[in-house]
Amino acid sequence: MSTSEWYPTGEQIDLVRDGVSAVVTEVGATIRRLVVAGVDLVEGFAADEIPKSSQGAILVPWPNRVRDGKWEHGGRTLQLDLSEPKFGNASHGLLRNTAYAVERLAPDRVVLRAPVHPTRGYPFSLATEVEYELTGDGLAVTHRITNHGREAAPVGVGAHPYLRIGETPTTELTLRTTAATIVLVDERSNPTGTAPVPPEKDLRGGPRVSDVTLDDAFTDLEPVDGRVEHVLTAPDGSTLTVWADEVFAWVQAFTSTTLRPGRIALAVEPMTMPANAFNSGDGLTWLDPGGTFAAQWGIRADIDEERR
Repeated sequence: MSTSEWYPTGEQIDLVRDGVSAVVTEVGATIRRLVVAGVDLVEGFAADEIPKSSQGAILVPWPNRVRDGKWEHGGRTLQLDLSEPKFGNASHGLLRNTAYAVERLAPDRVVLRAPVHPTRGYPFSLATEVEYELTGDGLAVTHRITNHGREAAPVGVGAHPYLRIGETPTTELTLRTTAATIVLVDERSNPTGTAPVPPEKDLRGGPRVSDVTLDDAFTDLEPVDGRVEHVLTAPDGSTLTVWADEVFAWVQAFTSTTLRPGRIALAVEPMTMPANAFNSGDGLTWLDPGGTFAAQWGIRADIDEERR
């Protein structure tokens, strides 16, 4: 862990294991860098930069949006702060700008902890943990949320990595998921329903990223051995797989033209619930007092030998 500089994202936590390395930040528990066999796997940012467009962010206690920041609980309307003023929504939870505390640290593993105290629109008390552990071919991320309050609390988890396979232009990669259903949204990106995935958004055949424009949530994923997978493939056969427990039953895919001026960036975001779940109840977990919610996802790479 570096302590010699003051960075916008706080302490920079370096993890290393046999050809795999990562940098995680104190603020937001953000994945700033991930490298396997010398190949960068995320669209990172410099230590002295502020991340843009939720780069590498952890999204707790809800991912995506809450329409108007309003939801009903116990017979009253609660109002969350509107963190997405462009669309008038509460976006991506409460911890993106929070300094996490390092609970445990080893050369290839770190556990970070941050509390959620009762706040406007979310009157609950949570202890949250994010554990990053390097594997032989990537990274495993484990989330734990414990309810320290006196009533059941609504919780969800998401992550927001922008992915790459080294210097291969994102437009040359293919993206494959098993999703059969797309979430329909209005002009403010709030859900209005679901539908079978239309041909121009169908990722089951693995289209080239250059052939699709995405800012969409998908569901009805097909798990294999208790996991769902989303796979990027480069022309040389190198692959990057985002894998997740079945509870991550939604995934958001987003092709950004602004994160990296002049080129496309791609976010693949595993989520335990879709946008506006505080109102719809879709995928929402109600965590009893004293209970703990745990879920895991990760990134796995298979890099062609000629890149190594």
